[in-house]
Amino acid sequence: MKNRITALFERKDKNILSIYFTAGYPELNDTQTTITELEKSGADLIEIGMPFSDPVADGPVIQYSSEIALQNGMSINLLFEQLKEIRKSISIPLILMGYLNPVMQYGIENFCQKCNDIGIDGTIIPDLPLEIYETEYKEIFEKNSLCNIFLITPQTSVERIRKIDALSTGFIYMVSSSSTTGVKGAANEEQLAYFEKIRTMNLRSKLLIGFGISDKASFEKACSYANGAIIGSAFVKALAGEGKIDVKVQMFIKKL
Repeated sequence: MKNRITALFERKDKNILSIYFTAGYPELNDTQTTITELEKSGADLIEIGMPFSDPVADGPVIQYSSEIALQNGMSINLLFEQLKEIRKSISIPLILMGYLNPVMQYGIENFCQKCNDIGIDGTIIPDLPLEIYETEYKEIFEKNSLCNIFLITPQTSVERIRKIDALSTGFIYMVSSSSTTGVKGAANEEQLAYFEKIRTMNLRSKLLIGFGISDKASFEKACSYANGAIIGSAFVKALAGEGKIDVKVQMFIKKL
């Protein structure tokens, strides 16, 4: 069966909306409801965050959601349990995003096999070194039909971007700035010059822009330079507070 991420980009080339949320936040059992409502509301792709105690690339909003999710009792084991029937009702691509340490503890091969079993389409593991992936894990990921998504930043060299492009399946996660997640404003002059530079490289991979995408205007701006954009912190923030999850999800996506 063709990977759902690949199929998505074949079907839709522009304005891809990818939404990130932290599994087990705000409540432990909100994971499935959030996914269901995101698909219903029109998200194209969902990134499910695996909470970790030391989320170095994340800003305060996602760090806080990680803390709460861990306090709630979320773990990789429990997340897999929550997702084991997910493909009976959900058809859009699902990506697991998190840090290498918990995945290593679970066992890379076991982790990839489990992802394949339940219908996960890809992973984003920002601290998995490219060279280690290529020499040690690439075959395991490919055997389990998993796209591993790499990140590039304004500091990534042209040579490295080319290498990532050659190794990528799915898409490249284009980090809009050198800051942590949740920093607003993905459209200053420096960022636009970076977006333009990447566009002129004519990479073979699809591109989604993340970090700082928080509303309709920043989403549309990002989409004018890439195949789509990723919204994380702004959505996680919208899940906080009183009210039903389904209503909060619908309201947020409607504004986009």
